[in-house]
Amino acid sequence: MTPKDTRIRRRRTVAVFGTVSVLMVAFSVRLVDIQVVNASEYVAESKLKTQQSKPIAGTRGEIVDANGAVLAVSNVTYDAVIDPLNLNTVFRLAKDGTKIPLAEEWPAVSEKIAAIIGVPGEEIRSTVANNFADNPNSQYALLTTGLSTAQMEQLKGLAIPYLAMPSHESRTYPDGAVAGSVIGFTGTDPEKGTVFPQAGVESMENACLTPTAGSQTFQMGGNGEVIPGSMTETPAVNGGTVQLTIDRDLNWYLQQMIAEEAQSKGAQSGTVTVVEVATGKIRAAAEWPTVDPNNIDGSNPNDWYGHIFKDLFEPGSTFKAATAAMLLESGAATPMSTVSASGWEEFPNGARVGDSFSHDTYNYTLAGALIDSSNVALSKFGDLMTPEARHDFLAKFGVGSKTAVNFDGEQAGVLHPADQWDNQTHYATTFGQAFQVTAPQVASFYQMIANDGVKKPLQLVESCTAADGTVTTPKVPADERLLSEQNASQLSTMIENVAEQGGVADLIKIPGYRIAAKTGTAQTYDEATQAYKSDLYDVSVVGYAPADDPKYVVIVTLKEPTTVRSSTAAAPAFQKAMTQVLKHYRVMPSQTPFTDLLPKFG
Repeated sequence: MTPKDTRIRRRRTVAVFGTVSVLMVAFSVRLVDIQVVNASEYVAESKLKTQQSKPIAGTRGEIVDANGAVLAVSNVTYDAVIDPLNLNTVFRLAKDGTKIPLAEEWPAVSEKIAAIIGVPGEEIRSTVANNFADNPNSQYALLTTGLSTAQMEQLKGLAIPYLAMPSHESRTYPDGAVAGSVIGFTGTDPEKGTVFPQAGVESMENACLTPTAGSQTFQMGGNGEVIPGSMTETPAVNGGTVQLTIDRDLNWYLQQMIAEEAQSKGAQSGTVTVVEVATGKIRAAAEWPTVDPNNIDGSNPNDWYGHIFKDLFEPGSTFKAATAAMLLESGAATPMSTVSASGWEEFPNGARVGDSFSHDTYNYTLAGALIDSSNVALSKFGDLMTPEARHDFLAKFGVGSKTAVNFDGEQAGVLHPADQWDNQTHYATTFGQAFQVTAPQVASFYQMIANDGVKKPLQLVESCTAADGTVTTPKVPADERLLSEQNASQLSTMIENVAEQGGVADLIKIPGYRIAAKTGTAQTYDEATQAYKSDLYDVSVVGYAPADDPKYVVIVTLKEPTTVRSSTAAAPAFQKAMTQVLKHYRVMPSQTPFTDLLPKFG
């Protein structure tokens, strides 16, 4: 070998060594970058690529009544779904390359499935065959829905690779239609398998009832297996329990009763609302027709969202007590103040007002005008105050504003500004017409009278108890004194005289108890024709007992009864409802007898 060859070989060796050295330095730098400088970043990126996450669903909270009886509860149900394309085609390979089926033959499998879900095996095979015939490429055949957890576990134990059991949350209402329109109902999200609120308490208390989903996070290996030790879990938090003020048992009775009464009177609908005087809590909200939240399609959509908080009506004579209240409180009149009134009169502004019965000119006291329910006399008493003052009192008594319940979709009622009252409205407002209310608004007004002039805001929701036991109560407006104790007492005595001497006195009596009550009969306004309907009325009776120590307010309403068209139609229902309320709560009979202290005429 020549010196020249030696030099060339040496240079090549040096070049190779240099190249290898550079590469080693580069690899070292890169290794330091990966393992030290940016290690956390690369680890995070690696985890991101292999990390899997699976949600953990929580359970929607329960709705219970005042005594803890369950009114709404969530359950998890399962479907059974077959992949028709994979019947008898799922194998694993043995070491020698032979195919070993992962399940028995389809006929045998179908019989095992059938035994668990409770249908004949032939029915299952027929379902799958028909599905395959309709769509040969389909990988989805629904066998059944609504399976229990126990059934799901049994199916899972069969280890059938082409059988899936997706879960669904469902909402169950154990008492069916009892307080159904108050409780409301839910729908189901088919993709998520969860429920969502659609009406009633389910909607208005959704924040309390809704669970917080959890999650399960883990790393997946190259072969799809979970890497040991990589599993972390954030548990789901179940929804809270909403407790209502409603008494389930009382509501059930009143619901049956009002259904019978409304249908026997040929009414379109009927309601009963019960309010506890001392607290303002609604103890019953019964109506007919109503909805069974388990099967809303079994009811008319008009009844899905309830009538009590949404149906507006002119209160009629029940709000003549409001005219008396504002006269007493403003000092414009006393129970013994008088006006001269005949059975029908035309007023100087051209308005015409008539009573429900013909009579000569009477010198009515305010108490007498209330007892005889004289529209003419109340119109004249109303003129002792300005329209603006009367409007403001009606607003203070709750007309035109939602109750504190703020029920889902609740109506506020209608009260036009005083400067928009025409000549007829000027007087009609004194006897409960030309404005509209809901039944709870009327009940709230009478609760105030029975509670010595102090208004307790109505309450339907008692509390929300979170999964951790934390209890929160709804924010309720402060109590408000609307009448002095003396004026409330005088008005209560007048209303008790109405119950004793009025036209339905014999129909609403309850032996042993003094009752204060007022009837209402108001023409039904037709929005379509912008006029009152001919010979059709919304009727009601509202009152409280015992009158000497009031415990409960009851209001009964019937919409457009046809067999009896006056407030007499609602009187039997009121008597039955109040009797049941007093019995249910074991209210002691009155301790003193009624005494007629109020002359009707001056």
